[in-house]
Amino acid sequence: MSDIGADLPPLMTRTAFPDTSPRGIAGVIARLVNTGELAEGKRLPTVRDLATELGVSPATVSQAWQALSRAGIIESRGRAGSFVRQTSPGWLAPRMRGMAPPNDPVRFDLSRGTPDPLLLPAIGPALSRVSTRAETGSYQAEPVIPALAEVLADSLPTRPEALMVVDGALDAISRTLDEVLRFGDRVVVESPGFPPFLDLLDVLGVEAVPVQLDEHGVLPVSLARALRLRPVAVLLQPRAQNPTGASMTPERAADLARVIRSAADVDDLIVIEDDHSGLISTEGDVSLGTSLPGRVVHVRSFSKSHGPDLRIAALGGPRQLIDRITARRMLGPGWTSRMLQTILLDLLTDPTAIGAVADARRQYYTRQRALGDALRARGVDVVPADGINLWMPVLSERSALVQLAAAGIRVAAGTPFLAATEPMDAANGIRARTGGDFVRVTVGALRSGTEEVADALAAAAQRLAWRGY
Repeated sequence: MSDIGADLPPLMTRTAFPDTSPRGIAGVIARLVNTGELAEGKRLPTVRDLATELGVSPATVSQAWQALSRAGIIESRGRAGSFVRQTSPGWLAPRMRGMAPPNDPVRFDLSRGTPDPLLLPAIGPALSRVSTRAETGSYQAEPVIPALAEVLADSLPTRPEALMVVDGALDAISRTLDEVLRFGDRVVVESPGFPPFLDLLDVLGVEAVPVQLDEHGVLPVSLARALRLRPVAVLLQPRAQNPTGASMTPERAADLARVIRSAADVDDLIVIEDDHSGLISTEGDVSLGTSLPGRVVHVRSFSKSHGPDLRIAALGGPRQLIDRITARRMLGPGWTSRMLQTILLDLLTDPTAIGAVADARRQYYTRQRALGDALRARGVDVVPADGINLWMPVLSERSALVQLAAAGIRVAAGTPFLAATEPMDAANGIRARTGGDFVRVTVGALRSGTEEVADALAAAAQRLAWRGY
């Protein structure tokens, strides 16, 4: 063997591989990468060299390498060899890098958190009704088309004092936080929650205060504890929470509003609601704004229902705050393209497009129920979910990713979604969804093969590989 001593740590000997199956070999390499003993960019031995060292066929090592590549742990550089995969481009924030999947094709890619493109409404008819010239009468004109503003205001769970259209939900939340936060403030966030929210808070120099969830969203007792730290804002997802799929009931929303009203020293607290999957959610529209008028900013995104590349979200809330956001935006991008606004207005009012979104909602519900039932039948404790994602407990995140990749299935690692690694809330007897190892499964992308995928997911969830896997 020519390269192994130079390319791998000393512990990479035959005795380090008690299981020399493809899965066993992949598990060892994954552990070494996970612990940092194999650093990013490290060159791996050739398939032939490692096969000779382990006394197996090159095909066995090749299968392990393929599983690791599909899991995004290593990458091939042609004749240069295989290397530990380096992080995603520097323009992605840390947790967003952890969400970025590799480009290697797999049979079932359930990792991306994006809607099924085949279930998005066609925009061709709307495009045909858009002006052929990208003109505007004035740079100081109303930033939202009046007809669209009326449709959006009527669609929100509570009619806002003021409404703005921005470039997606994250843009709406970023602009709102910019107006209400100062360096060193605290913001209550769900854990698990959406990784870009956590990255955004890091960039703003504020502290994330994690709260726990159950199948109905944020737990009132957990929120009450968080409010003792006097946060400035609460950031939550009322429906189809990413990654858990939890949706608030009106009763839970009322309970959370009651907790906020009764808390001391949070009179200026703002609640920001990210309803990113509203039109494909099967649960009813809900908002804390019903009980907390003047203190809630509600964001309605159309990425999941009408297309991520539309980059449009409605932002409704107290007039004073929305006007500040609008005024600041006018000194930057100014407004969201009125051509895009016209397309969205058409999609929200055209019967064919409305029917397509309704059909997508039904299909996502069917896919969620089918996979959830199949997993529970196989002993995997998953909670019924809304929207396109499912949060699945596993004995080992890294082992599950590798094993699923070997089966041609890609899911998202759970770690980027966690704001903290706190234990379960045993003191209050609450079975909350935080702590432990998890993966996120984008059920909405699963058009077929439910039973096959459920078999693989259940096997990966319940198997603990050697030495911590």
